[in-house]
Amino acid sequence: MFALVVAGAAGLALTRRRKAVAAASCTPAAPGPVDVTRTTAPLGHGPKADDGMAVMTVIRSILLFLTAAIAEIGGAWLVWQGVREHRGWVWVGAGVLALAAYGFVATFQSDPNFGRILAAYGGVFVAGSLAWGVVFDGFRPDRSDIVGVLVCLVGVGVIMYAPRSA
Repeated sequence: MFALVVAGAAGLALTRRRKAVAAASCTPAAPGPVDVTRTTAPLGHGPKADDGMAVMTVIRSILLFLTAAIAEIGGAWLVWQGVREHRGWVWVGAGVLALAAYGFVATFQSDPNFGRILAAYGGVFVAGSLAWGVVFDGFRPDRSDIVGVLVCLVGVGVIMYAPRSA
């Protein structure tokens, strides 16, 4: 399932990049020095070096979302364990540190829009929370939980990786 989401997100990112390259190649070049570092071929003329970069950007973004989920959900779980399960203030302190780390992870996303990053992360949080419950608390999701997670992950893909007009 995760591989399907990654493949779909990578495909959407490639589509977005190809549209941007096509739009850029349709505009007349400004006078000035020639850019000899450009590695993209015109649309339809073989593989482009930037396609690999687009895939890497999507993979990096997904890994950052997963890291953020581990930090936030893990931090909240540690606080829960420390307070609700009476495991002590060391657990609470570790949870607070993990939650602080979560706050920094989102800043490493390549998209500059805070609202978009946090909206997309909301879907990752839903999926991660259910997965955390399965692994650490013996939670067994039902069909509605699974459908809800899939809807959220599709939302993440649309928000973060769908083609946008320039």
